[in-house]
Amino acid sequence: MHILVTNDDGPPSNESSPYILAFVRALEEAGHEVSVILPSEQRSWIGKAHIIGKDVQATYYWPETEEHGTPKSQESKQGKPWVLVNSTPATCSQLGLAHCFKDRKPIDLVVSGPNYGRNTTAIFALSSGTLGAALEAAVCGAKAIAISFAFFDRLNDPKIVAQSCRQGVRVIDYLAKTQEWDAGRVYTINVPVKDGVEKQPVVWTEMLQNQWSSSSCFDETPGAVEDADREETKLRKQESKGGDNNGRGQTETEEDSKWAPRHYKWAPKFKDVYDSVEKAGPGNDGWAVKEGQTSVTALKANFAHVPGFKGEIKL
Repeated sequence: MHILVTNDDGPPSNESSPYILAFVRALEEAGHEVSVILPSEQRSWIGKAHIIGKDVQATYYWPETEEHGTPKSQESKQGKPWVLVNSTPATCSQLGLAHCFKDRKPIDLVVSGPNYGRNTTAIFALSSGTLGAALEAAVCGAKAIAISFAFFDRLNDPKIVAQSCRQGVRVIDYLAKTQEWDAGRVYTINVPVKDGVEKQPVVWTEMLQNQWSSSSCFDETPGAVEDADREETKLRKQESKGGDNNGRGQTETEEDSKWAPRHYKWAPKFKDVYDSVEKAGPGNDGWAVKEGQTSVTALKANFAHVPGFKGEIKL
């Protein structure tokens, strides 16, 4: 197959995008032709957004053959380049399908990911740029899969990551060959980054409908949050620790600052998600991943209707 790969974590990076290069290599080793188009920087939690009123630029990028790296020098460029776009994952899907790879054969499948972290349950999935790119591909008429790697520590042992990559490729091949792809169909896969994952079950699941139980996903801070990369690293650490968040900001209470600008930072309490999975019990995507299983959920790229509401509304 000719597979278009995108993500929301951007180009290879130890801190924010540690899986993309190994995953692309695994797809290639399985015999697939792969075209890669990624956001030029971290774009997590952005959903299916596009940025309007801004020139979108696509640049070419030759990834290092090592697990992580930067673009090769002009003299040592080899193989097919990747494309980096200064926009969102959904925009990457659009440009990849319609513009950037016209010199290659038609794309058979769009794969978004692997996300650095799980996209189980509604809380994570609804904000996910990884799912957003897959949903965008689906509404463009393409077959689309989102894949996320659920890590339990931040060691990212290359041998264990390789197992997760192989597992993901096996599931993708299975879905592409055996499943129906009616209009708007999207599959989302969650693969644990755990030793022995290839020997664990692959299960169909439903996405857990959950909600934030904390009062807010934002903390007030004394001043502006300027380092987005540092804040992203804090979120990753919280996820690997099971949701504990001890980094709350402090609220200014001085009377003389009553009317001064107030500053907030995105600080979701992941413990809400993990607690909801425990309370729900077996059968949902979050539970399967917690148990070390690979979760596969079939979705539709629409806001599904609640049954029972038809006819005229009389006010």
